Amino acid sequence: MTVHMQKEIENLKAKLLNLCATVEKSLCLAVQSVKGRDASLARGVIDDDVQIDQMEVDLEEECLKILALHQPVAIDLRFIITALKINNDLERIGDLAVNIAERSEFLAGRESISVPFDFETMAEKTQWMVTESIDSLVDMDCKRAYEVCAADDEVDAINRKMYKQVEASIVAHPGWAQSLLHLLSISRHLERVADHATNIAEDVIYMVEGKIVRHKAETYKP
Repeated sequence: MTVHMQKEIENLKAKLLNLCATVEKSLCLAVQSVKGRDASLARGVIDDDVQIDQMEVDLEEECLKILALHQPVAIDLRFIITALKINNDLERIGDLAVNIAERSEFLAGRESISVPFDFETMAEKTQWMVTESIDSLVDMDCKRAYEVCAADDEVDAINRKMYKQVEASIVAHPGWAQSLLHLLSISRHLERVADHATNIAEDVIYMVEGKIVRHKAETYKP
């Protein structure tokens, strides 16, 4: 590897980790806005999304520049391919954080209702998956990446249960229907965040081991 390419890859890593931190913070604030019924916090998440979008574009351009100028091979090529894919997943997590914040902003202006599902457990599990997938990238730690992949089923199960609970709550409290549907949307958005965290973990496994584990739940063991 040339010294020039090494510097560009290190710069790419720094940009990727900066995007990771920004997206992780956005998700955390969106969840906090739901818990605290904080419309101003939710609005901040929505307004800051433009920053994540620009970071995603800049990182993609950096990846394409390195591919065009240096034609990397082996682990360097796998890293750049992984960075491109993770970049997209991170931007989507940022969008989902905005979606959660929009639902939160609506709920903050409505009458408080009892939440018909275990929001805190689902939010904590989803945030844990995002954090662990990012940490597995930083440390190139496949063990943690496999753990993230295996955890996705738990979030899926909570989301499925949420549908049934919301259906029953709408029957019992028809006046709550609009707020309950917004809560249902939050559950769905969290489930999608978990999917993207799983994608990141799978890409880390590919980068480190050169092994493609997508669509193969039985391989979610180191």
